[in-house]
Amino acid sequence: MGAQVGVDDYALVRVPQEERYSWWSVAVQRFGQISALSQFLLGSTIGFSMGFWHAFWAFTLGAVILEVVSIGVGIIGCREGLQTSMLTRWTGFGHGGSAVVGAAIGISLIGWFGIQSGVSAEGLLSLIGVLPTWAWSLLFGLAVTFIVLWGFASMKWVAYITVPAFVALVAWSVGRELFGHDVGALVASPPPGPAMSLLQGTTLVAGGFIVGAVITPDMTRFNRTAADVVKQTVLGFTVGEYLIGMSGVLLAHAVRSDDVITIVTSSVGWVGTLVIILGTLKINDWNLYSSGLGLVNFVGTVFGKRVNRAIATLVLGVVGSLLAAGGILDSFTGFLTVLGVAFPPIAGIMVAEYFVVKQWRPDLDRSRAAGTLPETAPTWVPATLVIWVVAALIGQFVSWGLPSINSLVAAFVLYAVAGKLGLVRGVGLSRTAEGTEASTTEREAV
Repeated sequence: MGAQVGVDDYALVRVPQEERYSWWSVAVQRFGQISALSQFLLGSTIGFSMGFWHAFWAFTLGAVILEVVSIGVGIIGCREGLQTSMLTRWTGFGHGGSAVVGAAIGISLIGWFGIQSGVSAEGLLSLIGVLPTWAWSLLFGLAVTFIVLWGFASMKWVAYITVPAFVALVAWSVGRELFGHDVGALVASPPPGPAMSLLQGTTLVAGGFIVGAVITPDMTRFNRTAADVVKQTVLGFTVGEYLIGMSGVLLAHAVRSDDVITIVTSSVGWVGTLVIILGTLKINDWNLYSSGLGLVNFVGTVFGKRVNRAIATLVLGVVGSLLAAGGILDSFTGFLTVLGVAFPPIAGIMVAEYFVVKQWRPDLDRSRAAGTLPETAPTWVPATLVIWVVAALIGQFVSWGLPSINSLVAAFVLYAVAGKLGLVRGVGLSRTAEGTEASTTEREAV
């Protein structure tokens, strides 16, 4: 079966330098994630409750926060060439902790994959009809699954097509809706809805993509240099937040409603529906891709079995598509939102371990020089588990400030302090599973 399905895409090994891509190829994918339909909806939500310039500063502050997180963990992924959950074995979490991280990523993102498939299905129903919503959910999910089977290479070409098309369609549909309005008056107009504070707006912007920021190594392991990571992150977030997010703000002011999707689709018909479909496609392939990587690491860590990434992706894609078709995942949105609180501390701990504490950094440095993985990893790091839980609770229950940033900063500070006090120690030693070091045939169809 493995000989007929996709590529493994270096799921459990370092990506060799010769198999990495130009920063622009990766930047298009990053921009595709940020310029998604959800960003458009976020802009309309903020614009409905904030004036234009207050919304501008909310997007600016939120983008800076996301950029700092993405660059921090992204540089780690680029240097080591490893995906997020695999990388956590040597950045504070240990062998067992990385399995928990992999499971959290897998469950969260396959849930969002199914929900986004359902959103696109509604658009396809209104655009084409013929089939019921459940059938479109299934077909859309399976189409995205087919793309992701061939990994980063196929997703790159899809991004080259869908990202420019999405931006052009948004510009056309929003421009048509704004035609006849005085843009200067819209910029100066008060929000049409109940007021939202700058802190609340920034929280929505930063929190809306914090999971994507944390799993940045899944993407940046294909970058060639740390400078490439910085360039693509700054470009992607800056253009994505302002071009798509602020378009949603202006549209909300123009139509004096936050239900801009319905308005756009009703006013520009099939073009607006294509905006929905393309805007969902480019983020949904990464939802499934990272979910598959998390599952591969989880199975390899817990059961000691090497699972082909493409096969894991196929299984998850079919399951996610079936759940979307059944409408089951709509009931789990609240659960997935709560699960998102657990992600920011992961980034804080990874950055603190890699750049400050450096308990296992020498192991990574030595093995990187040889192009392999460290031979062993700590089985558990008790201090990390405690810090992870405490930081997540801080993010959930402390009302002051930005929840996602509160939990991230708390995790970073607590881990750094614990490291300086000598409390960051591994319990047990797990050997890296055989077969994860070989990487010469990873790009071949396996």
